[in-house]
Amino acid sequence: MKRMMSIMAVALTCLFFCAKVSAQTADLVDVAAGSKDHSTLVSAVKAAGLVNDLKAAGPFTVFAPTNEAFNKLPAGVVESLLQPENKEVLAKVLKNHVVAGKLDAAAVTDAIKQGNGKAVFNTLSGGKLTAVLEGGRVKLTDEGGRSSYIVTPDIPASNGMVHVVDAVVMPK
Repeated sequence: MKRMMSIMAVALTCLFFCAKVSAQTADLVDVAAGSKDHSTLVSAVKAAGLVNDLKAAGPFTVFAPTNEAFNKLPAGVVESLLQPENKEVLAKVLKNHVVAGKLDAAAVTDAIKQGNGKAVFNTLSGGKLTAVLEGGRVKLTDEGGRSSYIVTPDIPASNGMVHVVDAVVMPK
């Protein structure tokens, strides 16, 4: 019985340690690829040729739209963006969900508070996302007035932070 308990303790310790090491070494692309809710995002990142960019050292903060978020776009938009001839447009859309630096939810909220109720973040697409607190949640608004909410914050990656969002924010 003692031997079995010792074996179980070692196995659990190994499982915990291995999971922790794996989470620490997963980059932004690996984190998204590990989520069944982000298969459209992963396909888009590949089609836009951004895999290596998002595997780079960073750090970056990614506001990652779910499959459902992409499904909210008008019919045919996602399919059109995934076409090879629209690679640059797709890259710009995706980069509009990325900001430089590793911002956890506390940093985003602090920036909003320091900005007297709003914070403006420059995206890698050259656009801006405005963050405000609404109903206790962080709301991101793009330059065209389209909004998205962070639904799952603070998913760490080796080269940044991922926040799951419920809509696609578009560049100007």
